[in-house]
Amino acid sequence: MDIAQSVQQLKPSYIREILAAASDKNVISLAGGLPDEKTFPIDLMTPTLEALPAMTQVFQYGSTSGYEPLIEHLTQAYRLPATHQVITCTGSQQGLDLIARAYVNPNDTVVMEAPCYLGAMQVFGLMQANIITVSQDEFGPNIQQLEQHFKVSSPKMFYAVPDFHNPTGVCWPLEKRRQVAELCIQYNVAFIEDAPYRELRFAGEELPLVSDFCPDHSIVLRSFSKVASPGLRVGTITGKQSYLAPLIKVKQGADLHSCVPVQAIVLGLLEHPDFPKHLAQVRALYQSRYNTLFQALKTYLSDDCQISPVEGGMFLWVTLPKCDTFKLAQELLANNVAVVPSPVFYPTQDEAPPAMRLNFTNANSEDLLIAVQRIADVLTNAR
Repeated sequence: MDIAQSVQQLKPSYIREILAAASDKNVISLAGGLPDEKTFPIDLMTPTLEALPAMTQVFQYGSTSGYEPLIEHLTQAYRLPATHQVITCTGSQQGLDLIARAYVNPNDTVVMEAPCYLGAMQVFGLMQANIITVSQDEFGPNIQQLEQHFKVSSPKMFYAVPDFHNPTGVCWPLEKRRQVAELCIQYNVAFIEDAPYRELRFAGEELPLVSDFCPDHSIVLRSFSKVASPGLRVGTITGKQSYLAPLIKVKQGADLHSCVPVQAIVLGLLEHPDFPKHLAQVRALYQSRYNTLFQALKTYLSDDCQISPVEGGMFLWVTLPKCDTFKLAQELLANNVAVVPSPVFYPTQDEAPPAMRLNFTNANSEDLLIAVQRIADVLTNAR
């Protein structure tokens, strides 16, 4: 049986491949966006887990939009207007897939940041979208370039990660958020705001969502993978009801609904009185590891490497002197360190500057130091 053309064109995930190689216990992995397993709040979820056998209703078919008690909790927690709603999904990645399948036709134009989240490129690529990119710096996307794209290309949507961007860790300042929202309203472009790292801020002041400034021109994706557990596979989609109605139709055909018992577990976690304390502990741990990694990079790497500081999230972006970053990643893996080279995050890999993404949440401080020393040695030998 012939494989669909859209799937034939889909490239395998480099990150998944390198994570398979990094599963060796001798490899220090800075490659994946993995939370530390020690942060999984099993103790806070235990009361609900123990109560599940008596909650027979959650083992029945459920509503496509989600487990109603969880939907009610999130509607209040997110402070949604009456015209907006919540859909729970099987991880925010499914939410992105639902958006693409509901709205993107072949050759529809989608704007993304460059570099950008690999999973989003795969989703829009599968729908055969015309992906165009906007460059970014430490303050987010280039506004002049973004407006030019909106004027000339009339894109259907702009997908971005404004809070602790994957892969760069950039967090858009307030004025940038307002500017992007205004452009989306002016040119009638839907803003797809992916916010899986928003709760992982460990420095600076919390900022409004970009969608707060353009609520009727946006859809927001959130995830519990980073603050609870990736294995739970629970995320949410929020937006005005007219935007989300087609997504519910697509989800009905995809899986009927996401796992109801797991949604009940997430609700129990969110309502647990110690959940705020859990979040504070996770942030403190990740801040400590970030500080270790950042200082080690500043100490051991040469001055022609640029390390951009972050205020949260899971990643650091390191710009390198001219080199073959795939070859560098292979050499580092041979030295038992896994990283992700920059071309992975660009639709056109030849346009990628030499850089690498480093994750600081899954390795302990001692391993982070060892990893940076090995990175420095490989870079020195490559000169």
